[in-house]
Amino acid sequence: MADIGNVAAQTLNTWTDLSGFSALRHQADTDSNAALPAVAKQFESMFTEMLLKSMREANFGDPLFESQATDAWQDMYDQQLSLNLSQHGKGLGIADLLIHQLGGHGQGDASKTGGVDPNAAGLVDNWKQRLFDLADATQSAARKALAWVPQDAEAFVRELAPQASIVAKELGLSVRTVLAQAALETQWGKHMPTHADGSSSFNLFGIKAGGGWGGSRVNVPTVEYEGGIAVRKQAQFRSYQSTAESLADYADLIGKDPRYASALGHGDDVLGYARALVEGGYATDPSYAGKVAAIANSSVMRQALDALKKSVGVPNL
Repeated sequence: MADIGNVAAQTLNTWTDLSGFSALRHQADTDSNAALPAVAKQFESMFTEMLLKSMREANFGDPLFESQATDAWQDMYDQQLSLNLSQHGKGLGIADLLIHQLGGHGQGDASKTGGVDPNAAGLVDNWKQRLFDLADATQSAARKALAWVPQDAEAFVRELAPQASIVAKELGLSVRTVLAQAALETQWGKHMPTHADGSSSFNLFGIKAGGGWGGSRVNVPTVEYEGGIAVRKQAQFRSYQSTAESLADYADLIGKDPRYASALGHGDDVLGYARALVEGGYATDPSYAGKVAAIANSSVMRQALDALKKSVGVPNL
């Protein structure tokens, strides 16, 4: 029989890696007693990391004062913190609850019994199947959540540019203008409204779902400015099946809504375009136009566009 401590040590580096479930699935088939505590701790670690990430996203940070390096270090810190919380002491208590729910004892009893109640042998096959179901469900949810999360600004620009160039031409704008607004609304693709199951709305431009919207919706916290003061609210946003669908709907909204008629044809005048959007009621943030222009003129945007020019030819950059 494998030692529980050894199993835990072997999976330490993969507690927040979904591929770790494959190893645990194999371990469950060969040694159920050892795998139950290990998978319970892994699940708690993953849950803790997601909780930390959700808490940070709720801070409504300004993308103009963030960097890819800061995000990377923050992710690493959250991952290490989640590992430490789950590895030492009781953590959040989720691992113990899972062990009890799946037919075993808590951490205090695991060392005495090998992790599974000796009187619950009939539950072993049951918890193994539930382990497999848990792994599959977690992997499925993660795939939905990460359906499109660009690695960096260059990936964001590279992947959106083909469709964005079509939208830009239709609206009489430069590709840079369209991409800058999408970058502001989503923090370079990292923060789009998501559904309760973690799946993305692919809403690149923060377009809300009003009474006339007949498609899918997502209800998330947002910030509105009332009299120049930021107020946190819950709002419904449009949800799409892809970024291409989001871009197409954006072009339809700006191109056909009379409120934004003065925004059309601004070419590479990013500030003029953004001001026209604000005047039409697109955003309540009094600094919105300046933020869009700042991102369009940033070194990050310039470098991303230069990299795009070197790889493929995209007109009207």
